[in-house]
Amino acid sequence: MNIEFLKKLCAANGVSGHEQAVVEIISQEIKGMVDDCKTDALGNLIAHKKGPGKKMMLAGHMDQIGLLISHIDKEGFLRFAPIGGFNHQNLLSQRFVFPSGLLGVVSCERLDDPKDMAIDKLYIDIGAKDKEDAMKQVKVGDVCVFANPPEENGNVFITPALDDRIGCFIMIEALKKLKKPAFDLYFVFTSQEEVGLRGAGTAAFSIEPDYGLAFDVTVSADTPKVRPLPSKMYGGAAIKLKDRSLLCHPVMIRHLEKCAEKGKIKHQYEILEMGGTDSGAIHVSRGGVPSGVISIASRHIHTSNEMCALSDIEDCIALTVAALETAIG
Repeated sequence: MNIEFLKKLCAANGVSGHEQAVVEIISQEIKGMVDDCKTDALGNLIAHKKGPGKKMMLAGHMDQIGLLISHIDKEGFLRFAPIGGFNHQNLLSQRFVFPSGLLGVVSCERLDDPKDMAIDKLYIDIGAKDKEDAMKQVKVGDVCVFANPPEENGNVFITPALDDRIGCFIMIEALKKLKKPAFDLYFVFTSQEEVGLRGAGTAAFSIEPDYGLAFDVTVSADTPKVRPLPSKMYGGAAIKLKDRSLLCHPVMIRHLEKCAEKGKIKHQYEILEMGGTDSGAIHVSRGGVPSGVISIASRHIHTSNEMCALSDIEDCIALTVAALETAIG
């Protein structure tokens, strides 16, 4: 695997609705490997690799959660609105970075009772003297993301943008390894997943795929006192059964199972009780699309230090290649 490229991909600033930097990185990486590549009106990057058989749409979302500046007070402190899902307790004392490179630190108003801490009590401090000084550096409507750099730490990869640059990475690495695709393939790097699966929905409507396959992170149910679920780090590629956005189609589940078993690829099953994936939008497009998901079990999702195992990434890539080189039938 090209870990240096994965770091570059995860370091890009691409909050929902502002994925352009990620588009540029991916476009350069896959140049010459597909027959056509374009960006649609909603910001999806759609790469078409012609092949025999029916249309298969692959989807991994480029966007990450972030904050949008909603107010600048007279002292120069920034109030914000979340873009995507946050536990506000994970924001305190975290650094955030704007596309310009400007850094800010999240802090909280003085509270008599810590239990009163809520997202409207938090603010970003960029070290400004006052409002006038702050407005020279940032304005209402600007966006920022966690500032932590991506890191390889032994057998794991840690980054705030794992969700879902890792899905994009798996798609790209699988594309590089493909020899004889069994489908007419559309690799879609989607926009605005974190705010409602929006890019995947419009792309599926346009492509009209026969099958859908999304790639995303899921809960690693191996941390202390976590609710028991089937997926965990080091368990291999996770074949989704359901989440809040879809029930995976039996045809796709069985296809992934057969490919994993035939290729002796380490795999497990996955159920996500909260949240959804791009396949949630793909499977209800037009007249309906049989859809599945390959997931990577991750710890600390939607925090500044999302974590997954490198071996699980390799298993997901292997399963993806096998699934795309094997006809459904």
